[in-house]
Amino acid sequence: MAEAFARAYGDDVLVAASAGLSPAIGVARDTLRAMSERNLNLRDHFPKSIRHLGRAQFDIAVNLSGEFLPADVAPRVLEWDVEDPIGMNYAEHCNVRDHIERLVMKLVLEIRGGRSAPQLRGQGSRFRQP
Repeated sequence: MAEAFARAYGDDVLVAASAGLSPAIGVARDTLRAMSERNLNLRDHFPKSIRHLGRAQFDIAVNLSGEFLPADVAPRVLEWDVEDPIGMNYAEHCNVRDHIERLVMKLVLEIRGGRSAPQLRGQGSRFRQP
């Protein structure tokens, strides 16, 4: 969800990619449905392992897993406290989607404004410098 929102709202200031430490087998039906309500089609998307990114280098990584990311992922890591919607009912799933959308939009606006990532403290995000 975060990658789709980042591509939709921030393609003028960032290049988004997503991957996980323990990716799911596929994109959940409720995720497909919830994102289609935002006119974002994820049917061709699939969960990827962080290893699929190879030697790609990133300025900022956003961690939604709650687990510690390897130090070499990015020089700056934002820790977003977001519940995993798997197993939730559809309304709760949409609440998670909306939370992710707000966090992504905040990040995009801050990047556009030229503010640095450490100013993202609060409202569901934490900053960590490895």
